[in-house]
Amino acid sequence: MALAATHFFLKTQGCRSLRSPIRFFRYTNKGGALLAPQNFSDYESIKQQYKPQIPEYFNFARDVLDKWTAVEKEGKRPTNPAFWWVNDNGDEVRWSFEELGVLSRKVANVLFEICGLQKGDRVILILPRIPEWWLVNMACMRTGTILIPGTSQLTAKDLLHRLQMSKAKCIITDDVLAPAVDSIESECQFLKFKLLVAEEHKKGWLSFKELIKYAGADHSCVNTKHQDLMSAFFTSGTTGSPKMTEHSHSSHGIGLTVTGRYWLDLTSSDILWNTSDTGWAKSAWSSVLAPWIQGACVFVHHMPRFDARTVLDSLSRFPVTTVCSAPTAYRMLVQHDLTSYKFKSLQHCVSAGEPINPEVMGKWKTQTGLDIYEGYGQTETVLICGTFKGMQIKPGSMGKPSPDYDVQIIDENCNILPPGKEGDIAIKVKPEKPFCLFTGYADEPEKTDSTIRGSFYITGDRGLVDEDGYFWFVGRADDVINSAGYRIGPFEVESALTEHPAVVESAAVSSPDPIRGEVVKAFVVLASDYLSQDPEELITELQDHVKKVTAPYKYPRKMEFVQQLPKTISGKIKRNELRKKEWEKI
Repeated sequence: MALAATHFFLKTQGCRSLRSPIRFFRYTNKGGALLAPQNFSDYESIKQQYKPQIPEYFNFARDVLDKWTAVEKEGKRPTNPAFWWVNDNGDEVRWSFEELGVLSRKVANVLFEICGLQKGDRVILILPRIPEWWLVNMACMRTGTILIPGTSQLTAKDLLHRLQMSKAKCIITDDVLAPAVDSIESECQFLKFKLLVAEEHKKGWLSFKELIKYAGADHSCVNTKHQDLMSAFFTSGTTGSPKMTEHSHSSHGIGLTVTGRYWLDLTSSDILWNTSDTGWAKSAWSSVLAPWIQGACVFVHHMPRFDARTVLDSLSRFPVTTVCSAPTAYRMLVQHDLTSYKFKSLQHCVSAGEPINPEVMGKWKTQTGLDIYEGYGQTETVLICGTFKGMQIKPGSMGKPSPDYDVQIIDENCNILPPGKEGDIAIKVKPEKPFCLFTGYADEPEKTDSTIRGSFYITGDRGLVDEDGYFWFVGRADDVINSAGYRIGPFEVESALTEHPAVVESAAVSSPDPIRGEVVKAFVVLASDYLSQDPEELITELQDHVKKVTAPYKYPRKMEFVQQLPKTISGKIKRNELRKKEWEKI
């Protein structure tokens, strides 16, 4: 068992020296310096290199984190910390892998000895970006308990849904959400332990910090099989009620090797900042598992809320080499004069969560000299497609398939479609299901089965592939607009609108029409400089603009200016909500 785990660890490092690598530059025809990949030579080499071996027993805390502790002790890892946390008040925490190990074992002892939690018990963790969040992540791995993260923006109703559905025995949160938990506790029959991460004590709650202070640092990691459940994530709810998506120790703990080693292209010398909220699967991807597979440093700037100036200042002040952010964040960042900031260490920028508009990519590139590499995945998967270093960047494309999956565009009869034909984005799951696909939706076998059509897992997204093998996102299956026989993806319309300086962001949905059946309606958030302009004149101007930059039939025949767009807690636009309101008008 130990030999198999060690073999996995060495395989993920590619038997490369763990000391600081020599970095080579190549130059684009525009004269801008572009870093060559650190862990591979080109896209084809990724497919040749990536041959994961799945041991029978696997636990990320023991088989990856503790191995990096050993590497650290041997002096074979750069001196940068494993975890680096700062906040707006100037507070700072730096932990090595050894320190992370000691502290997470203390938390594991709290869960096991004080709370009496056993392997397979579920733990809901709802904390902002504070160091304790990372310690609980690792402690759950060590105890074999199933971690269920949640965002601090949840309401009492959201908490009730999650506690009842998960049957969690323990919840760990702060004093902000504690009153909401208390208000619904009587309806949560499985909840036995409440741990409070706060300076003050609260009646009915155990003090997390006090328990950690006196907990022992010796703990033997539970022996988990690779297919045992490690975590569960509630989906963002863009198309319905959030589902509880379960992942195993290998699906995320090994499957995210592609994300860390190839898409993020990290080494143990790198410092990664992922701005995702702690409540979503993207934090597991890029704030925990992917960077630590590679021995990289996880950087965190805790902000009460996302602030573009704070992000830009931190990228200038701290030696962050890689940044990962959602398109919404990049849209906010490019509203500022980026040329006034100097990102001395930043070398690699990636985006995931939803498609990023080519206009935003262009503004970022023009002002920073850095490309944005897009990735595509779901709560149910790891990286499905990505633009990897060394590949030609096609703005608007999600890149090429990850070596984790056989990705295809198929029709309703499971026929693989040729380039240029729109269909369902699907992953081959037969005759062998990829180990890095979710285990299922907890206690919902029918919903789990509904994701399979023939030999494919259906993502629920529509797209197409071009002659070069690049995949292009059209929209969620429910979001595609069918107007007079023309199929129109909302992303195309939204991207065209974003190219106009008047538009901060937009959402395109179907709206009923007596002649065409349905037409495109755009909900637009305007830039401050255009708020006083005549609405009718501006609508005509924007419609003419869309006709010029994309096929004329795609232009929004209806338009409404709004102050903000409805979004999920994770920041994804809720087009289904806008569409529902339109069709209720009939």
